[in-house]
Amino acid sequence: MKRIVASLILMLAGCAVVHAGTITGTVRARGKEGDGDAGGGKYDSRKFKFVERVEFAELKDFVVHVVGPPGTNAAPPEKPAQVVTRKVSQKGAAFTPHVLPIVVGTTVEWPNNDDIFHNVFSISESKEFDLDIYKHPETKSVTFDKPGRVDVFCSIHKSMNCVVLVLENPWFAAADAQGRYSITNVPPGKYKLKAWHERLPSRAQEIVVPADGEVRVDFTLGLADAPKP
Repeated sequence: MKRIVASLILMLAGCAVVHAGTITGTVRARGKEGDGDAGGGKYDSRKFKFVERVEFAELKDFVVHVVGPPGTNAAPPEKPAQVVTRKVSQKGAAFTPHVLPIVVGTTVEWPNNDDIFHNVFSISESKEFDLDIYKHPETKSVTFDKPGRVDVFCSIHKSMNCVVLVLENPWFAAADAQGRYSITNVPPGKYKLKAWHERLPSRAQEIVVPADGEVRVDFTLGLADAPKP
């Protein structure tokens, strides 16, 4: 009898196993050949010495995500998930983090940790809001109910800006300082995987996620493959 019970427990445990894979890799930026001196040295002139140029090797805040809503590979929940809360702090007259990837339905809190007033607002199409002017210890929040890129600013300090990237599913990751990323618990199947950066064209690849194990996908963003003028 004990053996039968033990066998049933093992069978039930086996049925409860949810197969899922992992997507890992790196994402980096690279300019076209010769971009290191774009303009033929004219950036050193009086006219252009203060003009910003992109240092591709120093770019960060990459996001890699599965495109589209959950559907064919995983049954959607009968009820929406509980609201998740994330934070973007205002400290030293800067928003931290600068890029925040979230899933639709997430509430983001905006604590002001400075002793001066700040304002948080956006006129982005997917989410327009204005939290007015406030300072520490007050905290305000916004719930993001539509997917898309939301650019956020402070009306008082022009250098304060950040991006909330609202995504349709939970399979995304922000790359670390070395450009490494890992997306876990992805249901097996075919997907379009996209690498994103706020200042560069995105790139996408068709991938197949295994039921167990991982698939590696590396990205290079930038203008390296752009046609010559």
